Amino acid sequence: MLWVLLLLLAWAAAGTACTRLCLAAVRTAAGDDEADDAAGVRRHDLTLYEAAFLSGGPRRVADLTLVSMARQRRLLLAHTGWATVVDPRGRDDLERSVIGAIGPEGQSRIAPVRAAAAAGDPVRGIGDRLVSAGLAVPDGARTSVAAGMRQVRFAALAVVGLGAIALLVPARSDMPSTLVALWFALPLALTLSCLAIARVEVHPYSRWASPAGQRLLGALTRHTGGGDDRTYLTSVAVRGIRAVGEPDLRAAFAHREPSGRD
Repeated sequence: MLWVLLLLLAWAAAGTACTRLCLAAVRTAAGDDEADDAAGVRRHDLTLYEAAFLSGGPRRVADLTLVSMARQRRLLLAHTGWATVVDPRGRDDLERSVIGAIGPEGQSRIAPVRAAAAAGDPVRGIGDRLVSAGLAVPDGARTSVAAGMRQVRFAALAVVGLGAIALLVPARSDMPSTLVALWFALPLALTLSCLAIARVEVHPYSRWASPAGQRLLGALTRHTGGGDDRTYLTSVAVRGIRAVGEPDLRAAFAHREPSGRD
């Protein structure tokens, strides 16, 4: 019977996708446990750049650098979306990366500067150091879990599609439609329950920070008080551009290129 073949295909898709997601989650959890043990042996004081990477990845580091230079009046970020170099002497590798991304003319659109700085060697170096310290999630672990979740979602859609085909097939011998639907509901329940569990258990492993890194971020925000410049930049590192208080500066990051279409 055709519906039985379709049911087997549905079970194969659901079982394979859920197994891959579970294996990816187990490997990631095991790696985080080992990193947790290593991180517990030594104390790591986060820099603002490291906090930005753990909170939002490479793009957050680039944003923090731009905001820091703008607040020190060494970089002008216009609300129209342009960046202009005021002081061409970068104080660290990240600032020099931003200045280099702006170019020799000293002026550029902010969007390509952010992208170039985020992809630069200084940001990659920060990520590598945090991974080695057990504070950041390696790229492979993050992408494998995300890919596993996508496969499970696709498997759920495939089960629904195969079930619909089975119900539309005119010849199903004496099998009632409701019973056929119940058979297909089983692999669908497997995929949906796997996704529900992944939302709770796997989600922390898909972020930039490992559990040890998340604890350091929490300690950083708890022990930061007052209204000085470091407190402001710490807020930007952890929360991103939405923590920027100046409307013109926030508008500089929100500016989008014109589409060129009427």
